Amino acid sequence: GGFGSRPGAESHAGLIYTCVGTLAITGHLHYVDSDLLGWWLAERQLDSGGLNGRPEKLPDVCYSWWVLASLKILNRLHWIDKEKLKEFMLACQDSETGGFADRPGDLPDPFHTLFGIAGLSLLGEETVGTVNPVFCMPQEVLDRD
Repeated sequence: GGFGSRPGAESHAGLIYTCVGTLAITGHLHYVDSDLLGWWLAERQLDSGGLNGRPEKLPDVCYSWWVLASLKILNRLHWIDKEKLKEFMLACQDSETGGFADRPGDLPDPFHTLFGIAGLSLLGEETVGTVNPVFCMPQEVLDRD
């Protein structure tokens, strides 16, 4: 139900986001089987609450963006346990710097911090502004004249 780097390749959440976002921008999202793809994405949630990018891999904060944004675009965000994911994400936040790491106990970096904050926005975190799921940009920037 997902998208890989070429026909027949393993599906990957990062590539799915790119494909779904492109289809949304071009007005061709109707070509996607939203239920099948949404199911594959929702299956990325692990017992820890975190999300992985493909089966049998560890959870990673960056997939809080790739998977959540794709589910949001597909109107299937309600298919995952948002509270459990939020707990995983906040466990990845560094108490000294505020940045996010890929997993709890690892070092934070700008990449995971961006996607952690953007993911929290999609989860409705009130202290984070609204991030557009297609463009990964603050909605207020996109709404400017």
